[in-house]
Amino acid sequence: MKTNRRGWVLLAAAAGALLVSAAAAGMKYSDSRAFCTAFCHGMASAGITQVRSPHADLACNDCHAPHDLVRKIPFKAKEGFRDFVENIRGADVPFRAGLETRDVVNANCISCHGVTTGDVMLSKPYCTDCHRGAAHSKKTPISFREAADD
Repeated sequence: MKTNRRGWVLLAAAAGALLVSAAAAGMKYSDSRAFCTAFCHGMASAGITQVRSPHADLACNDCHAPHDLVRKIPFKAKEGFRDFVENIRGADVPFRAGLETRDVVNANCISCHGVTTGDVMLSKPYCTDCHRGAAHSKKTPISFREAADD
């Protein structure tokens, strides 16, 4: 009887590990440019411009979703559903980011670039107020860029 219970525990642990691995792989793929541009007709141009930007090595949700998993999962579910509905409706693209998304993107900008921004961030509420096209612009050397280059 004890061996049978041990077998069930091992089977449950293996199934749990497999489930967690599959969920992690799904989360990683659904963060990627490949996923966003393949499943959202309106994101193709954003994907193309992001490839040419200084942020080309980042996944879409490195900027567009919270980094901590507890906030990320419900945020992605809500925003993914919104994007799905907008795609079905044939809404104009790109979709306007909601206030929560703007706050998330801003927090992610600061998490990576906070050391270099200093007190400059006190002048405007969002990084994108001045750096609108930072993640979706052509690769232009910094020495040739204007603050608001698109």
